[in-house]
Amino acid sequence: MTETTDHRTAVLVAGGGTTGLSTALFLARQGIRPILVERHPSTAIMPQARAFNPRSIEIYRPLGLEPKIRERTSILADLPGMIGADTLAGEERFRVDVLDQVRPSAELSPTDWALIDQDELERVLRASAEENGVDVRFATELLSLDQGADGVRAVVRDLGSGDEYGIRADYLVAADGHRAGIRKRLGVEVDQIGPTGHSAHFLFDADLTVPLRGRRFLLAYLDRPTTGTVLVPMQNFGRWMLASPYDPEQGARPEDFTEQRCVEMARAAIGDPDLEIALVPPVPGWPEKVSHTKSGAWIARRYREGRVFFAGDAAHVFPPAGSYGASTGIADAHNLAWKLAAVVEGRAGEALLDTYEPERRPVAETTLRTAIQLMTSRQRGDGAESEEIDDITMIFGYRYGSGAVLTEPSTPDGPVEDPREPSGRPGLRAPHVWLDRAGDKVSTVDLFDGCFTLLVGPDGTEWQAAGEKAAAAIGVDLRVHRIGAELGDPDGRFAGAYGITGTGATLVRPDGFVAWRATAAPPEPEHELRQALTSVLALG
Repeated sequence: MTETTDHRTAVLVAGGGTTGLSTALFLARQGIRPILVERHPSTAIMPQARAFNPRSIEIYRPLGLEPKIRERTSILADLPGMIGADTLAGEERFRVDVLDQVRPSAELSPTDWALIDQDELERVLRASAEENGVDVRFATELLSLDQGADGVRAVVRDLGSGDEYGIRADYLVAADGHRAGIRKRLGVEVDQIGPTGHSAHFLFDADLTVPLRGRRFLLAYLDRPTTGTVLVPMQNFGRWMLASPYDPEQGARPEDFTEQRCVEMARAAIGDPDLEIALVPPVPGWPEKVSHTKSGAWIARRYREGRVFFAGDAAHVFPPAGSYGASTGIADAHNLAWKLAAVVEGRAGEALLDTYEPERRPVAETTLRTAIQLMTSRQRGDGAESEEIDDITMIFGYRYGSGAVLTEPSTPDGPVEDPREPSGRPGLRAPHVWLDRAGDKVSTVDLFDGCFTLLVGPDGTEWQAAGEKAAAAIGVDLRVHRIGAELGDPDGRFAGAYGITGTGATLVRPDGFVAWRATAAPPEPEHELRQALTSVLALG
């Protein structure tokens, strides 16, 4: 096909899954109108992830998305968790109400887990991205990529028309999933942290009234036909998904999983050799009823290659335990988007982009090791949750260390801190504190909507003028909130949670992480704040 004139954008996002759509949406909220390309004709057609942790919902809250997400909450949301057994008809070895164990208190977060299927979440994200000006192009395949000192050029094909054309961008975010075609083209290898697994999965309709025996669950770990088999109820009553692992090194091949074999696998998992089972395609008219997935536990050795950044499953793949994978990709996007926007608009130095990898890669490694431990305990079949780092700490308590954080000398070693005892130290998520605004209850988390925020103690009156002058001098958008004055602190928690006095101040980055703080007002607050912003934005 003949190429047309190149299209132009500041940021090209490759991948229309949760991470790619989130990246594009966050960029749009920062004033950058990206182009997003995705080779599939639509958002996800299978649930994949079924739960998104409270930190992910915190990220979406200031964008006004939480109500839309809650509206699409799965009808399975009230199911009591996870069971383990030899077969569904057999005796249970364990039953765990997983979410009750990892649900944050009202003092820790203003929100909770969202039990929404990934395909439903992606519909919310796509609609919001388009409403905010993202140029979303599904059924568009990236064919080639070249980059130079001044940007990247991709050649793409419209799979509907067959037309090929170029897209030029300052930067590209590769959120193209676990196959990571872009990362592999650029020669970036991975560090294998845990074993690679293969599984066949399929949907089927069956009446399981008898083997269920009145029970309900979100998922079941079963030993038949193979240890590690998972049975998942779908939203359509009477429809189920079965995923069963297989080992290519033992001679198993994808083509071996015929429809008849899958029926036999489902009967073995249920424990009824005569059960009537009908396999169904994931969407009406879809030619294949059996799908195959390669799972693993690895992290890309680099998160950046020139002007290309890797995010989500293109940067890391987790085993399916703890609902970490998709939520970690959302946090990748949240971390990267504000940095790209600041550099593209000339509000930050190029070196700010060098902080993406040292902040996000250690988090992925720590999370991955936690997920491996969790998966191992579940596959053992005893239901024991034996992570070295508990879920609440892993979700809310990970720490960033980079040039975009002014780390304090007293900061303890380790990748995490217990968020249930907030310190407010730079590098950590800014703690949630309930505030009062003209009679309305608002969280500190709700104040972090894409720009720098200065939270000031009730007696820090000089910070308002200091913030305005420092922001004007540097050319950055900065909002100043005096807690205990314009925003009430009804529970008196703010100063303690943020580790400052009544005259102190905390600088929070656009992604809701503490960048710097002054425990009390310094002699020259404007000078100190300007220095902090200059350092964080790599303007020195």
